[in-house]
Amino acid sequence: MKSGSGMSAKSASHVQSTDHGNLRPVACLHCRQRRSYCSKEKPTCSRCRDSGLTCIYEGARKILVNEAYLRELERKAKALEAALSQRVSNTTKAKNVTAGEDEEDFEDEQPLLEPFTNLSLHKPSTSFLGPASSDNFLRNVRKLSGFYGDDGSLDANSNFYEPGALPSRRQFFRLHVRLPPVEMAKRLFAAQYTYIGTIFAFTDPKEEFDKLLVEAYNGPPDPSDKDACLAYSKVLLILAFGQLYSVNQWVDFRGPPGFDFFTDSLNLLPETHEEGSILCVETLALAGYFMQNMNRRDAAFQYIGKALRMAVSLGLHHEVSSHYPNTTNPGRSSVLDEAARERRRRIWWSIYSLDRILSVKSGNPITIQDEDIGVNLPSRLPTEPEYCPAIVLRHYTQLSRILGEIHTLIYRKTNKDVPKSGKSLMASVQSIILSLSKWNRELPDELRFDPIKLSFSRESVSSLAHYYQCINMTVRPLLFHVVQKRLNIIRNGGGPEEKEQDWKTGLSKTTVRVIDMCIGAAQDTVNMMAIASHRDLVATYGYMDGEHIFSASIVLVMVCAAFPTNAANTMAMNAGLSLLRGMGERGNSHMGARYELLAKLHSGVMPGAVIPSTTATGSPPHGAGFVSAITGSSGMTTNHVAVRVPMPGMGSINQVGGTAGQTLTFPVIDNNSLDEPFYDESVTSGMDFGLWEEGFAYPTMDLDFDLAQRQQQPQGPMNSTIGEFMYNQSM
Repeated sequence: MKSGSGMSAKSASHVQSTDHGNLRPVACLHCRQRRSYCSKEKPTCSRCRDSGLTCIYEGARKILVNEAYLRELERKAKALEAALSQRVSNTTKAKNVTAGEDEEDFEDEQPLLEPFTNLSLHKPSTSFLGPASSDNFLRNVRKLSGFYGDDGSLDANSNFYEPGALPSRRQFFRLHVRLPPVEMAKRLFAAQYTYIGTIFAFTDPKEEFDKLLVEAYNGPPDPSDKDACLAYSKVLLILAFGQLYSVNQWVDFRGPPGFDFFTDSLNLLPETHEEGSILCVETLALAGYFMQNMNRRDAAFQYIGKALRMAVSLGLHHEVSSHYPNTTNPGRSSVLDEAARERRRRIWWSIYSLDRILSVKSGNPITIQDEDIGVNLPSRLPTEPEYCPAIVLRHYTQLSRILGEIHTLIYRKTNKDVPKSGKSLMASVQSIILSLSKWNRELPDELRFDPIKLSFSRESVSSLAHYYQCINMTVRPLLFHVVQKRLNIIRNGGGPEEKEQDWKTGLSKTTVRVIDMCIGAAQDTVNMMAIASHRDLVATYGYMDGEHIFSASIVLVMVCAAFPTNAANTMAMNAGLSLLRGMGERGNSHMGARYELLAKLHSGVMPGAVIPSTTATGSPPHGAGFVSAITGSSGMTTNHVAVRVPMPGMGSINQVGGTAGQTLTFPVIDNNSLDEPFYDESVTSGMDFGLWEEGFAYPTMDLDFDLAQRQQQPQGPMNSTIGEFMYNQSM
């Protein structure tokens, strides 16, 4: 294969005469016609001499450069780069081509420049520049020339103003809170680490926090010292989360537990115009997530978005080389060890999950596409145990990536003139379900939720709640549409008798399976959270906990409204409403308001029914009789167990029917069933393609957040059916 670059005959002759060792001789006009070459020892080749011809080189004509010459330039550039960085290039070495080979034998193996997969840090805080950057293009041109190495001068500080001249609010604040005693601070750190420390690696390793804590106890930071202010702000945010998760109930009219620490931390954050750092990414992410816990979604979206963009500018979304030039001593290079590189990966994927969850669940566009990310997933360092926070973060990250697929395939707006077909929608849903099934199969035992053995942790609750929510969000548009159609029939004369008719009638097996998945995921979410609440592992002010319980409760209320009475659905709905009510009673007014809304819907579903109450003082005690297995239950696979659990306000649930309660099965979803194909490609008759097209045409991304508005201001049958039906039922 030949390159498309051109070169004059004079230049070609020069190339031939300067480096015969690696280049083939240049063909004259006659030889090109014969597809042969002139001799490099004599000016006239033997074939031309025997024919009485003279070798002719057309001076005005441009000829193609031999690919071997391009490969030679590439080899020299890579050799120079290796000498500067003290590492051996991992690309294939350029091959020498012998004089007797034909031009058609060349192979197109090596590009001119290296693929952009490994970021080279010329200084640890440099701004990331993508392949389309002019500076990056100049850097590659300098490498290509062979005369100048990359000495880092492109990244030199070129400020033409005094950075300190720009204003900063840090100059005009005073700290109002006092740090708690050291031992209390350590307990607060442990509390936040239990809930979010293993999911988001902003406080790893713990030794780093200990150093920041020691510095904080030396006194408030100098307002002009940006790094000291950032470190102090991070300490305050960690203490704020510690109070939020350990106090777990209302204590102050100003805000939730930890609010005072949080407000002071905001005064220490840098301005947007200041230079970024990894510490700043961590601090901004923590501030944004605390905003989310306070239901300040817009503020959280901006803080977390700023943290993500800063992470991109620092190149955290790409792998970095282990060596980079030392700007203070150009003759030497600095080393970024594997621990430092792994820390960059964990911070990136932590902010990635935060941003992905907040964007998708609030209906906003995804900030960064997976195709633009080149950094490896978190992995265990050799010094770490087999099961460590990096493993938790890795599995949680994989779910966040699947959540992005759900947004793209299910909820993303497409061309209205070319709607998605029912067959393509089924294929999209199945691909997501298969990905979730694979995730579940590969889950380590330490991350599984096992209520029988009481062997579950907070990270298992967080991870599996995320998993069930992914199933829920994938399927609920279809469930919503089926519920809407049934409620229309019930409201238009069918009445209670119609409600008790089998909802599966007239639906394909695939549609029934998918809707059962959604219902099962909602039951598993609520049941798991109810069990966890008795070990004080549900955060009253936790955004994720409230979001998962609320979303699952909406599904269960819809199902109880439109489907035949089912003991398991009713029990799970009551448990979900009870959990939301408990959060409201302990001070989370946001979840309390959503409980009130769902309680009205509940009263429409079951007139005269009373929602079980919770204790305002906290979770019921748990002990030896907390959970016990019921063996010998018929119809259960080995993956399912029936357990006796004291549900919130309902007493122990240990049998079907009766006054004592009902049997709680966990998990309801059999992961093996998720791998079964949806339908046979050869038999498509009887499939609900049209139903799927209608259901996913308006997937109601904002159903969780705008349900109150949907009931109070109905705007068409899609939005008002449930609210109108339940209102009419309660009259």
